[in-house]
Amino acid sequence: MPDQLIENRIIAETNQCVACGLCLPHCPTYRLLQSEADSPRGRIALMNGVVTKRIPMNTRFIEHMDRCLTCRACESVCPNQVAYGDLIDQMRALIAQQEKSPDTARQSQVLNLLVRFFLHRPKRLELLRRLFYFAQRHNGLYLLGRLNRLFTPRLFKFMTQLPLVKFPCIEFSNECYRTGNAWREIYPAIEQERGRVGLFLGCVARLTDAETLNASIYVLNRLGYTVHIPSTQTCCGAIDRHHGAFSMAETLVQQNRMAFSTLNIEAVITTASGCGVQLLESGLTNDRIKVMDINHFLVTATGWEDLEIAPLPQKILVHEPCTLRNVFRSQQYQYQLIANIPGAQPLPMADNDQCCGAAGSYFIEQPELADRLLDNKLTQIDDKETTYLVTANIGCAMFIANGLLEKGLNTKIMHPVTLLARQMGLQL
Repeated sequence: MPDQLIENRIIAETNQCVACGLCLPHCPTYRLLQSEADSPRGRIALMNGVVTKRIPMNTRFIEHMDRCLTCRACESVCPNQVAYGDLIDQMRALIAQQEKSPDTARQSQVLNLLVRFFLHRPKRLELLRRLFYFAQRHNGLYLLGRLNRLFTPRLFKFMTQLPLVKFPCIEFSNECYRTGNAWREIYPAIEQERGRVGLFLGCVARLTDAETLNASIYVLNRLGYTVHIPSTQTCCGAIDRHHGAFSMAETLVQQNRMAFSTLNIEAVITTASGCGVQLLESGLTNDRIKVMDINHFLVTATGWEDLEIAPLPQKILVHEPCTLRNVFRSQQYQYQLIANIPGAQPLPMADNDQCCGAAGSYFIEQPELADRLLDNKLTQIDDKETTYLVTANIGCAMFIANGLLEKGLNTKIMHPVTLLARQMGLQL
């Protein structure tokens, strides 16, 4: 997209802001830093100043843009409905297009390589999962860590703390048997078919969260839904869009649209709310197919009376991802899904209106702010009272899991559908 077109869109949208300040208490970075320049209102004023040439696009300006988590909490309270999420993405695209920008370290080179050579290429991701599993089992991550030029300390530390990688499986007698390294195209409904859906795998999730994907297939099949997983689907493009790479993001959107458009399905189901928002807002939906978070889809599905679910008389702490709360506006379905488990008591995590700090690759690029946001949440957890914490976004889950591990807390974190599948008998 040409610079002038982006600038015109930024000017038009920033002019919608009346600087009322209602967004300030809802912005995580403003609450931490108490800086007007690190609030939605302040960033909007700065954006307008740059595109109208009243202030320069310098390192200091870019720093304030990079500190934004794109949690979009400000959008939910804005009386003028300023599309802040799109606005910050447009601004980052403008920054990325400036060849002589003073911005020299917006994204680590290692992260760039991972995105370019793996996240965009599903077959390579399948191979990476196998290699990562081998490295985990044979202490290979420690050896790779000695090559400091390849891994930033933050990224390597995160990788070494990930749980053991799991693989696509097929269920037999409630046990999950590994079927290889790739997903099947079709997982038929158990007994009578009530409908057909597509399952979006994502990129990070298919690598590190096969457990949730397997659990989703298991529950959907038992509710009477045949699950289609087109092998040509790819990354949703959210990471690219949030770093200003609009062209690549659109290429990925087109590939996903082609992958799902030929299927006879009623919905594309996502297990990661971050991916779901990108698919929803990028136009994957049409009159025939809709994008739905799996919690929402399952709660509104029929057939629950035919399922046997073991009781779990415990308090279940629920984390609400920003994308689920501020964009999908469907955070309530996590609680309703857990309520299907007899005896379970779903309770909201403290500060659910504030971002956990993961925010895609934010925790790598802004580690100090991300850790402060996470600490605010973890200090509220008493693992003697809480055995399980559930969340509907893989990025949040991995980041919070690392925080729990470092603080020595025994609370287990997983997707709501994974906890449900376990209570239905699936041995993952």
